[in-house]
Amino acid sequence: MTSGKRLRASGLLVPGLFTLVGLAILVSLGLWQLDRLSWKEDLIARAEARSQAPARDIPDAEDWPALDLPALEYQAVRLSGRFDHDAELHVYTALSSPRGAHGGPGWWVMTPMALDGGGTVLVNRGFVPERFKSPASRPEGQVGGRVEIEGLLRLAEPQGPFIPDDEPDNNVWFTRDPGRMAAALGLDEPVAPFFVDARHAAPGGLPQGGETTLTFRNDHLGYAITWFGLAATLLGVFGFWAYGRLAGEPGRGVGSAHP
Repeated sequence: MTSGKRLRASGLLVPGLFTLVGLAILVSLGLWQLDRLSWKEDLIARAEARSQAPARDIPDAEDWPALDLPALEYQAVRLSGRFDHDAELHVYTALSSPRGAHGGPGWWVMTPMALDGGGTVLVNRGFVPERFKSPASRPEGQVGGRVEIEGLLRLAEPQGPFIPDDEPDNNVWFTRDPGRMAAALGLDEPVAPFFVDARHAAPGGLPQGGETTLTFRNDHLGYAITWFGLAATLLGVFGFWAYGRLAGEPGRGVGSAHP
């Protein structure tokens, strides 16, 4: 009996074909995740390089609609203009590893800046603890007139499934989305589709800038290991099952003799 006929007779042919297809799919998924891992590591390296590079002038407002924002994330920028402290917004956070003197539960202070060249950018001026949430408690930091700052360009934050809804009427926010914030404040166009994290603390130390952490979700290696592990499991299960089928055939038990 040929090997093909023997496989059909033992009932292994069709399951074997399905196993091969499954292996091909699982291995392909694992290789794809390794490719994504390489892409993500390159993305992180480029973002870190942008954050450490000398600051560039912030793009002009007329160029904002055409910007490739992901390619600019964490770019160091400089900007000048006037803060509208009356429109200060507060975003809840818990600063677990502060670089400055203050940490724990508190707020990011988001303030619109009217740029010298036109347009408005929301600036995350930094962190304040709960007891300094009121602007009146930190008057030194409420700088008037024209200011020049440096910061890192940031993208709007999506609202995750476990993040509470913002409460614009109470000035309580949980995500930093310049579009929604600008709409709540009624800011005139154009408003930047990004925000800027200030690199340095305000006079008096609050808000406490320079607290940006580069965060990129990078689970691709874990996903790759999972897919390769499933491929190995599938192969092992099929091999064990096939061995049992062959060993149970008459005249093909373990240790049986053949002419």
